Amino acid sequence: MANDASSHKAGRPGKIAVVTGAGSGIGRAVAREFLRNGFGVVLAGRREAELLETADGHPQALAAPADVTRPDDVGHLFRAAVERFGRVDVLFNNAGTFGPAAAVDEISPKDWDAVLAVNLTGSMLCAAAAVRVMKEQQPRGGRIINNGSISAHSPRPRSVAYTVSKHAITGLTKSIELDGRAFGISCGQIDIGNTATDIMATLDVATGAVQADGRRLVEPTFPVADAARTVLMMAQLPASANIGSLVITAAGMPFIGRG
Repeated sequence: MANDASSHKAGRPGKIAVVTGAGSGIGRAVAREFLRNGFGVVLAGRREAELLETADGHPQALAAPADVTRPDDVGHLFRAAVERFGRVDVLFNNAGTFGPAAAVDEISPKDWDAVLAVNLTGSMLCAAAAVRVMKEQQPRGGRIINNGSISAHSPRPRSVAYTVSKHAITGLTKSIELDGRAFGISCGQIDIGNTATDIMATLDVATGAVQADGRRLVEPTFPVADAARTVLMMAQLPASANIGSLVITAAGMPFIGRG
């Protein structure tokens, strides 16, 4: 069941956003940046305690536990958003998992399915639910921002499931943007490289991440708050404009010229 992060009364919020994967990392930073800038925010994720921690008692935050791989959960998430705020203006499609490090001949079908279920199917289910709401609300329209990755452009070694899922997100983004035109619904993608979040620890970025030639290299990172401000900029664009693709990375990371 969705829960208000605070029982305090507050003024009317500006835009209404749903943020998936809001319990940590980029999702948490974006949700808090939205709240600081007057948004009403629905915080989605599997663990309610982490969502409430993100909300930190903000009166315009709604914690709505949901597993994005489950259609019923996604349906409940967007119903809760409309019941609480009346509309959905922005979806930040952020929930994702890196999964196990593996090449194509190493990854198990179970692990492959698990990564694709969250990163791709979960994003599709949330986008579909958002589009249905945006088509019906007046004035019509809204904006979807998909969190891709620089792996949508250039993979890390032994990241086949994650890389494939992020390439597929690019196709999802373009399809939503095309099909949403008649309804005032725009879609863009942000591809982020090396924010200072917990997932970077799993890749050994700070101690030596595996490179294409087999070396290990300590890679630079950048503050997640900078990525969050970039997502906010995309979300605050007028309906007449859209950023279809944006890449933001730590300065000097091995992306341009990777290999």
